[in-house]
Amino acid sequence: MISPILTVSGADAAPGARSLAQALEDGAVLMFPDLDFPFSAFETRFVERPFADGKAKNVNIRGEAAALKGAAGSPEEQEALRQVLIRYRSFAQGLIDRFLPEYTGRISLAGTSYRPFDVDRRKLSWRRDDTRLHVDAFPSNPIGEKRILRVFRNINPSGQPRRWRVGEDFGSMAEKFLPRLPGYSPLSARLLATLRITKAKRSEYDHLMLHLHDALKQDAAYQETAPQADVTFLPGQTWVTFSDLVMHGAMGGQYMLEQTAYLPVTAQAHPEKSPQRILAAKLGRPLR
Repeated sequence: MISPILTVSGADAAPGARSLAQALEDGAVLMFPDLDFPFSAFETRFVERPFADGKAKNVNIRGEAAALKGAAGSPEEQEALRQVLIRYRSFAQGLIDRFLPEYTGRISLAGTSYRPFDVDRRKLSWRRDDTRLHVDAFPSNPIGEKRILRVFRNINPSGQPRRWRVGEDFGSMAEKFLPRLPGYSPLSARLLATLRITKAKRSEYDHLMLHLHDALKQDAAYQETAPQADVTFLPGQTWVTFSDLVMHGAMGGQYMLEQTAYLPVTAQAHPEKSPQRILAAKLGRPLR
């Protein structure tokens, strides 16, 4: 089954409405067509040309201090861009509180990014080519028993859509690729953490997800023939998904905002639908 795209309206936040958290946990992408996030006259410059230093693929803020990294422009412009990202972080939190109340107070916001470059201009190698179907995993930042929830918004000023493709369900993909993956070494995981190559010790789950990410991207035949569907997100649209569960590839589009959030597996309505539990079930044992 290919991940569904569900259009969400204000009525979906009303008492008794369908559970959007359950839809997310089932592998859906939620699309919000009309949530308001205005730019001031001064801020429109951030969608007229990229305010990025070019050293990384995006500009971001992290933590309570919300220090801006990767930006270009005058001090006044950089501060204005920082405030846009702070405001987007609040926007994402408000979306979660309104439409995903089951997660309120249990989710933690991580990095917030401004992505001003066209997707197709960022290809460096197959591993870093985000046009290829993949699930998200962070090489230096093990997440263990947490989920990766992401809130995206297309802010392109000229009508250019953000083009994605989404793949088959996580379980079906895992059955194909798990037999190919190398075994997990706790000793190697401890060494990486001791040398500070990773921020914490990689769990077996982190190990498997990193190798799934790479195996998916490297398999050209799978990229061509796997079940998949093209999706477009228009300017002004916001979409939300568990990017560790939904296979996706970013195929085109310039100017986007993104918020990453973490949710403990135990905070899910159905923890058994997490990739952590799906992988354990496929292997027939708990993950280490």
